[in-house]
Amino acid sequence: MNENRWEGIDEFVAVAECSQFTAAAERLNVSASHVSRQIARLEDRLQTRLLYRSTRRVTLTEAGQTFLQHCQRLQDGREEALRAVGDLASEPKGLLRMTCAVAYGERFIVPLVTQFMGQYPQLRIDIELSNRPLDLVHEGIDLAIRLGRLQDSQLVATRLAPRRMYLCASKSYLARYGRPHSLSELARHNCLVGSSDQWALQQDGRELSQRVQGNWRCNSGQAVLDAALAGIGLCQLPDYYVLEHLRSGALISLLEAHQPPNTAVWALYPQQRHLSPKVRKLVDYLREMLSKRPEYLS
Repeated sequence: MNENRWEGIDEFVAVAECSQFTAAAERLNVSASHVSRQIARLEDRLQTRLLYRSTRRVTLTEAGQTFLQHCQRLQDGREEALRAVGDLASEPKGLLRMTCAVAYGERFIVPLVTQFMGQYPQLRIDIELSNRPLDLVHEGIDLAIRLGRLQDSQLVATRLAPRRMYLCASKSYLARYGRPHSLSELARHNCLVGSSDQWALQQDGRELSQRVQGNWRCNSGQAVLDAALAGIGLCQLPDYYVLEHLRSGALISLLEAHQPPNTAVWALYPQQRHLSPKVRKLVDYLREMLSKRPEYLS
């Protein structure tokens, strides 16, 4: 048979939703006789009556009700597929609202977003740098850049780059106070506390969180790094703060067997069936550019 198995479906859905052949024909911009013929042929192919016809109204048979639900999903899927393919060729435009942690955003994300905007003059960007978790759906935010290990979420997550935490200290500090060789020895060291006094570690393959203490605290990663370089205490910081100093020998990596498993830099966006061009292309750009950073090439 060479019959088009899709013929009659749009007509059937239109009649089912309008409850009239005439109204369905107006919706589809065709004649009522055309609609009637297509549905008759569809019923003939299915060998099933889908509609009860009367002079004033059309109602669905039991088979028609079941068939309608499937046909509506088919129509939705078809339209979604057409939009998704069309979006592939679309240029980012309009307003894109995004958020990121302050220090990481200033240092890495904002410069990359600025470069990205240069390619798409119709795009507008609104970036909120904040260390508090924002509700993307309720606050109308298209994209969030999050660091570390994700909690359970209804958001879609895309991994942009690895992120490794290092516990380290300067040579001068270790010369004065010695090098810790076990997690229990951290209690007798001055630990530089950042935004949290809980350090992520692992022991015997099991992740754990250990509370630390010291005489210095600041919720700035750069400030923690400066204090560590000055020999004030031990610190735990992400790779992008410390790798340069580990390579130069200004900092020494400690307790490497207890280093926590790799976390990551994530792009999060609200659940939806396909990404808009502005979000999708920015996420792809951030992934590409972050992967070229020196700390990820070693």
